[in-house]
Amino acid sequence: MIDIGVTGLVKSFDLEKKILDGITFQVDTGERVGLLGKNGAGKTTLFRLLTSLLVPDSGSAQVEGLDTVKDYREIRKIIGYMPGKFSLYQDLTVEENLTFFATLFGTTIDENYHLIEDIYKQIEPFKARMAGKLSGGMKQKLAIISAWLHEPQLIIMDEPFVGLDPKASHLLKEMMRAFCDNGGAIFFSTHVLEVAEKLCDKVAIIKGGKLIRQGTMDEVKGDES
Repeated sequence: MIDIGVTGLVKSFDLEKKILDGITFQVDTGERVGLLGKNGAGKTTLFRLLTSLLVPDSGSAQVEGLDTVKDYREIRKIIGYMPGKFSLYQDLTVEENLTFFATLFGTTIDENYHLIEDIYKQIEPFKARMAGKLSGGMKQKLAIISAWLHEPQLIIMDEPFVGLDPKASHLLKEMMRAFCDNGGAIFFSTHVLEVAEKLCDKVAIIKGGKLIRQGTMDEVKGDES
């Protein structure tokens, strides 16, 4: 069982503006939840708090009952995170990057190849190429694979479909469905409403650091927000 529980989460980087202002929501086992909002709405900050990369000013966040502040070591073992900005090692090859991250979690590419096979096949011919020399779409595929590689229970992705070709987008959607069907949970941001409508079990809309609407697509359609 995997879930996210967030209660009254507040985060600011100065005294004048709250980036997150009292966020409360729930992601349950098996759900694909999309986070919608303009640039600067607080999506990336929320993801960084959930992955224990930031500490909230107040409120709390839990993943599978683990507190993101007190239990950050345990949480990092069960989460796969793909940030919006490419953050892998530019001076390592594709294969070296994947081997490095697999080793951190005590696994190998071969052991979990079945988890990444569909998208990995698209970049495997370039596995000896430096990550910094990849195209934008190839970097995106590598980042997705890195988040999936250690068999996490929860995957958090910041705009995963940006730069992907149609085939890769289709493969990622199928990976996401299969992952949740097998008991995982996925929380991701997107600007593409069609993706949210067809893929998500629930959506959450964030504006100015506040969660202004959440529910199924049918529940939020037509809402003035």
